Amino acid sequence: MALVKIREILDGNCNDKSVSVRGWVYRKREGKELIFLVIRDSTGVIQCTVKKASEAAWAEAQKLTIESSLVLDGLVKPDKRAPGGFEIAAEAVSIIGLADVFPIAKDKSEEFIRDMRHLWLRSRKMNLVMKVRGNVMEYTREYFKKQGYTEVSPPMFISAAVEGGSTLFGLKYFDQDLYLTQSSQLYLEILIYSLEQVFCIAPSFRAEKSRTIRHLTEYWHIEGEWPFATMDDLMKFEEGLMEHVCKRVAENCQKEFAELGADINKLAAVKAPFPRITYAEAIDRLKVKNPALNWGDDLGYEDEKVLAEDFGKPFFVYDYPTAIKAFYCKTYSDRPEVALSVDMMVPRIGEISTGGQREEDKEMLIKRMQAQGLKPEDYEWYLDLRRYGTVPHVGFGMGLERLLTWMLDLENIMDAIPFPRTTRRFYP
Repeated sequence: MALVKIREILDGNCNDKSVSVRGWVYRKREGKELIFLVIRDSTGVIQCTVKKASEAAWAEAQKLTIESSLVLDGLVKPDKRAPGGFEIAAEAVSIIGLADVFPIAKDKSEEFIRDMRHLWLRSRKMNLVMKVRGNVMEYTREYFKKQGYTEVSPPMFISAAVEGGSTLFGLKYFDQDLYLTQSSQLYLEILIYSLEQVFCIAPSFRAEKSRTIRHLTEYWHIEGEWPFATMDDLMKFEEGLMEHVCKRVAENCQKEFAELGADINKLAAVKAPFPRITYAEAIDRLKVKNPALNWGDDLGYEDEKVLAEDFGKPFFVYDYPTAIKAFYCKTYSDRPEVALSVDMMVPRIGEISTGGQREEDKEMLIKRMQAQGLKPEDYEWYLDLRRYGTVPHVGFGMGLERLLTWMLDLENIMDAIPFPRTTRRFYP
């Protein structure tokens, strides 16, 4: 018999054909004359029936437990009552791996399920989320490459902070003290002097003790950096990236969104240009609900959510106070208290990307480092970039998991990554 994927059957390509499928038992219901098996593989789930009259198949089917692996041969028939509209009438069942009693049941808590992440990743929900995640990464690369960008591989071990020392994970590297990277930005800046337009999709690590639906201590960062560009160029690129990824997901992930119960229409509706407001305008909007908020205050999660509710779609907030931004942010020459920095925000999640223009002047960069208590000698290689052919340049970093959490209407960012790492979670 032809070995097929379940998706081929559900797409109507195997009607009245004898096929062989292999996978795992997803559900089982046993009657006196009939055993119903729901089998899953990476592509979907399908109902299979085993009749008592088929003695050999029946004997094997009786032994099966949830998550047992098997090969099942049978005849495909359309059946409106079955999940997916098709059913396999089993003729032979071969057990590959007989499973112990599966520990995950409907009545288990979220904490228990997260402790069992190594098994929960087999669930339909996580299967579908991971597929969308893979597609988002593919479409992200697709857009960058269409724009002429080169994908690069920056290091995960770093010797100096990118985003400030308070969120660094320190580690012993032989006899040296190093850190896990908070962002690949500084290393992407190195590469623009050779390749010009570069990007990466790589892990970043932040020792933040925040416990919200949008925080992870290890997450995947979509980062781009390029020279000869302005803040306006940056925002236009991000708009284009977001529109492209949302459009491609809306076109190609309809089945996943439908099964997950997520709103795919909001993705199809994403169109450039996005609304833009300054940080000062954001403060004015927020002071209506939070009078204690003043210019110079950092926007928190709740503030960003309030702003996002007003727009109901992706938008930009730009021109932040210099004091709350990193040392590498360029400032206005006539308004040094304002940084050329921009965040993209979306409903319910708030900020999903941060970017801006980088300071290309060496002396100004040194002053910014000193003002933030950093030692310029720790960044000699970074200052070299300003000594040898410095150029105006921009870049951004977008959190992949935050993007997915918004796209898929997930309740928690922990469901947007295979193995979530938070302040309290590092198993398995």
